[in-house]
Amino acid sequence: MAEKDLSWKFAEDLVVENPHIAAARQHSLENGVDPISPGVGAQIAVLAAATNAQTVIEIGTGVGVSGLWVFAGAPGATLTSIDIELDYQQSAKRAFAEAGIPANRARLIAGRALDVLPRMNESSYDLVLVDADPHSVIEYVEHGLRLVRVGGTVLVPHALWRGRVADPAQRDDTVSDFRTLLKEIAASPAVLGALSLAGDGLLQLTRVAG
Repeated sequence: MAEKDLSWKFAEDLVVENPHIAAARQHSLENGVDPISPGVGAQIAVLAAATNAQTVIEIGTGVGVSGLWVFAGAPGATLTSIDIELDYQQSAKRAFAEAGIPANRARLIAGRALDVLPRMNESSYDLVLVDADPHSVIEYVEHGLRLVRVGGTVLVPHALWRGRVADPAQRDDTVSDFRTLLKEIAASPAVLGALSLAGDGLLQLTRVAG
């Protein structure tokens, strides 16, 4: 194993997930849902805590792994989470309840994100987490930057898309969309961006202009 791969594995293995997150991860894998990695979850929790996030919107609920990591860093936050799969959201709702998260802290919206997002209030969220259909990632990020307040952050897990984005031989539509997103962000004066190698990439975008 290459030195960088060893370092990556070490960083991922260093994260200790609490029993509620570990149980949700197991449930996610059993249902064929790809959850964020432990390393990405830990970074999300740190960012949620560091920004004292109170209002969070999540695009892609899954069965609650990423939401539980948000609450690990910001236990007083209110999470609005959108997913088209109602069954997954019911699982997430149970996971939140078992973790002791009050029901009024998690607002789950079942629906197509691109239909729901235009109805959400602009500049009203401290943190936006984009972890849904990768084919729509550019549109999701555009909505995220509209919804997040100045000084707030948009987080995009899977930004290196299973290691394929860095491989010039890979040219499928999903890879191309992530490459386009990364290039546009790098050139934008409206955001500060950083790409972490945790998981299969975590893109962090802090809005610095209105």
